[in-house]
Order: sequence, then structure tokens, then C-alpha cells
Amino acid sequence: MIIIDKIKQLRQETAISISDCKKALEEAKGDLDKAKEILKKWGKDFAKKKIERETREGIIESYIHSNKRVGVMLELACETDFVARNPEFQKLAHELALQIAALDPEETPLLTQPWIKDETKTIKDLIDEYIAKLGENIILKKFVRYEI
Repeated sequence: MIIIDKIKQLRQETAISISDCKKALEEAKGDLDKAKEILKKWGKDFAKKKIERETREGIIESYIHSNKRVGVMLELACETDFVARNPEFQKLAHELALQIAALDPEETPLLTQPWIKDETKTIKDLIDEYIAKLGENIILKKFVRYEI
């Protein structure tokens, strides 16, 4: 596979910048799986650097399950209103609401739960990926889960 095709594929699969995808592929000597691991490590390192930054913006997300017996409302915070309006940030809020509805966080702490859509990732890993994608600190400030 040509390197440009690999960069495109890696970008499509991770939504990380083209330049970072290229650097990761170069470091991985063209191995896509190794490049993904490198990007994951970089994302975690990046998230650690952002953790101290203040989050004053954000959104409120809600979800009601189709059976009308489980509902979730959460506050997801970020640094700027620009990111709060970003569809990717809003997607993360929705994914977190789905997670909370599916697995009661009172039984297992939310951040340590495996993500329901990819059990190789924890919820903390998912949030860290979005911190790396969006370039801002992201904090799940609070949430409430209702169940009948």
C-alpha cells in the first residue's frame, strides 16, 4: 500500500491530523497497527498535558432509552465554545450518555468501564482520544441516571 493511502486510512480511522498520522507511520515504518498504538500513546501524553487547563464551556446532553425506562442527563465541559459547538464534541457527549444508560456507573466507576462500542477502550481512553482530537481539556463534570 502506498504511504499516502496509509496516511488517508489512518486519518479516516482515527480522525487525527494528517501530519500526526504521517509522523506515526514513519515512526512505525509503515505498519498501520503500530502507528495506531503510537497515536494512542501520543493522545494519552497530550491529554495529561491538558488536564490542568480550566474548562468553562461545554454542553448538556440527554438521552432517553426507547423503552422510556432509562434516562441520562450529563454536563460535559471543555475550554472554549468553539469546541462545545463541534459535532465531534457533541458526539462524545452522546456516547457518554449511551454508556451511562447501558451500564450503571454506581456498580462500576464510569471512567474505568470498558466502552460498550469497543471493549478494548475504557471510557477514560475514549475521553483522552477526544482531548487529543480536539486539542482541549474535556471533563465530564456531572451526570445523573434515572431508571424505573
